Amino acid sequence: MDEQEQMAEQFEASRKRLLAVAYRMLGSPNEAEDAVQETWLRYSRVDRNAIQNLEGWLTTVVSRVCLDMLRTRRSRQEEPMETQLPFAYDGRPGEDPEQEVLLADSVGAALQIVLGKLSPPERVAFVLHDIFALPFTDIAAALGKSEEAVRQIASRARRRIRGGPIADEPALTRQRELVEAFLAAARDADFDRLLAVLAPDVILRDDRREGALQTTRGAELLAKQVAGRIQASHIVLVNGSIGVVVAPQGRLRYVLQYTIREGRIAEVELISDPARISGLDLALPEM
Repeated sequence: MDEQEQMAEQFEASRKRLLAVAYRMLGSPNEAEDAVQETWLRYSRVDRNAIQNLEGWLTTVVSRVCLDMLRTRRSRQEEPMETQLPFAYDGRPGEDPEQEVLLADSVGAALQIVLGKLSPPERVAFVLHDIFALPFTDIAAALGKSEEAVRQIASRARRRIRGGPIADEPALTRQRELVEAFLAAARDADFDRLLAVLAPDVILRDDRREGALQTTRGAELLAKQVAGRIQASHIVLVNGSIGVVVAPQGRLRYVLQYTIREGRIAEVELISDPARISGLDLALPEM
C-alpha cells in the first residue's frame, strides 16, 4: 500500500465523525459533504508525518472550512439549500455516537434551527465544545483565537441557545404542558382533547396567505383546521415563552406563538414569513 492509499484509508476512518461535525455546523447534508471533501483535498496535499494528532488536525481543518462557508453564507444573506435531518449517511442509524447527532429527533431538529441564529464563530464554538466535547485549546486553533476568547464565544453561544433567565419557571412549565397537550391532540386529530385546551373564543392568526393575515375564531373551527396537520413540531422558547417550530424533515416552515389565559390557549399566531421569523428570539427550553 503506497502513502496516498494509506492516507485515504486513515481519512475514511474519520469520515463519519467529520460529516457529523460539518452537518451540525452547516445544517445541510450536501454542504457537509462538500466541507469533508475539501478537508480531504487539504489532507492529501500535506506531509502526514508532520501531523501528530490526525483526528485533531482533521477536526480543526473541517471546522475552518465550515467557518468559511458560514461566513460566505452570511455575507450573501443565504440560507442553506436544504436543512434535512438525515438518519445516517450510510443508512444505518444509531450504530455509533457520532451518528446520533444526525437523528431527526425533536431535540436535534429544534437545536439545528436555533443554531441558525448564532454567528459563525459562535456556532463553531458551541458545536465543537457542547456537542462534541472538544477542549477549548483545540477550538482556539480552529477559530484562530485565544483560548480565553473562545471560552467567551462559547459561553455567549450557550446563553443564546438556552435563552435568558426565566422569571417564572412554574408558569413556563404550565405553558409547556398545555402546548404539548395541544400538539398531541392535533397530531391525533382528537377534537375532544383539542377543545379541552382551547378557549371557546380562541383566535388563530395565520400569515401564510399572501398579502393577507387569515384569522380563525372559535375553538371548533380552529380544532378542525389544525387536526392532523401539525406534524414535525418541536417545542422551543419564542421570545421567552413556550412556542413551537414546525419543521418537516428539519426544514423550518413556520413558528407558532401562543397566548394563554385562565389555563387555556386563547390565541395562536402562525408565523411563516422569513423576515418575521428572523426577528424572533428562538431558544431551547430546559428539558
